Amino acid sequence: MIGMAIVGVANGFPPHARSFVDLKDRVRVVWAVARTTARLQPVADEFGFPTTTDLSAALADPAVDAVLVLTPANTHLDIVEAALAAGKHVLCEKPLEVTVGRAEALVAAGRRAGKRIGVVLQQRFRTGNIRLKQLLTEGALGEVQAAWLTVPWWRPQSYYDEPGRGVLARDGGGVLMTQAIHQIDLLRWLVGISAVEASQFRTTAVHKMETEDYASALIRLGNGAPGTIVATTAAYPGTAGELKIIGAKGTASLEGGSLSVAWHDGRREDFADKGGSGSGVLHMAFAHDAHRDLLRDFIDAIEHDRDPSIPGEEALATQRAIETMIEKGV
Repeated sequence: MIGMAIVGVANGFPPHARSFVDLKDRVRVVWAVARTTARLQPVADEFGFPTTTDLSAALADPAVDAVLVLTPANTHLDIVEAALAAGKHVLCEKPLEVTVGRAEALVAAGRRAGKRIGVVLQQRFRTGNIRLKQLLTEGALGEVQAAWLTVPWWRPQSYYDEPGRGVLARDGGGVLMTQAIHQIDLLRWLVGISAVEASQFRTTAVHKMETEDYASALIRLGNGAPGTIVATTAAYPGTAGELKIIGAKGTASLEGGSLSVAWHDGRREDFADKGGSGSGVLHMAFAHDAHRDLLRDFIDAIEHDRDPSIPGEEALATQRAIETMIEKGV
């Protein structure tokens, strides 16, 4: 039985909490930690987790083997370093930190400490996405010729009116770093990103915020084929993102988590996923299955002394790609 402390109980907390409930035979929440008791009371009421406002005490507890960090991005490095100093493994929400430099420091700290660092990029655990990865690895689509990713999401102004939302110092970026990072990581996992040729981004008139709510990029895939990324939170009312991959033998489409593959010889494969995407105003309206599978993998990594399926270096590579898009933006 692995003991874990959860640090942060804000909007991203529910799918993680449900995952702990599902895996209660393998992991237990020793502490849920937040700054105020007001934030913690609903957690205790709904899930029955022990709670505390004393982070230092939670990290010092010998019953805690690992820490799940769900706080804003600009706090991750300090919390992770404190957890590592206390001898704990760490599972960290995306993005790793607000800059690549701070993210690199976080990953390096984990390696120095000899502890496991996992990152919450749960799209890699959705069943349709796993099936597409298998087809690509087997070469079933033939050589990849091109790919494009669209993330036409919606967030109302009230979302950005919450303190810190869309602020560079806290989040590290806008739609690319906060929302589309999941889909960009998925694209990179499936077909690679070897270069960013050009990009453009802006804050549309739809929102009043510091960071971008629209971005597009021309990229090169892992094999040098062309790719395109378009992401926004200004596309009312918001629809599931789509990733389309054109191969020499067929084309694969991922919409939300649903997979459709059409081969040139007439064969088809379809996999429906009704788990939701959080593309609209109800941005947490999605199933927690992928979060649960990611947590299970992290527990396995600790028990078998191996890296999680998504170690810090993988998340770092995705963040570097995003930072390059921002640096090349016009």
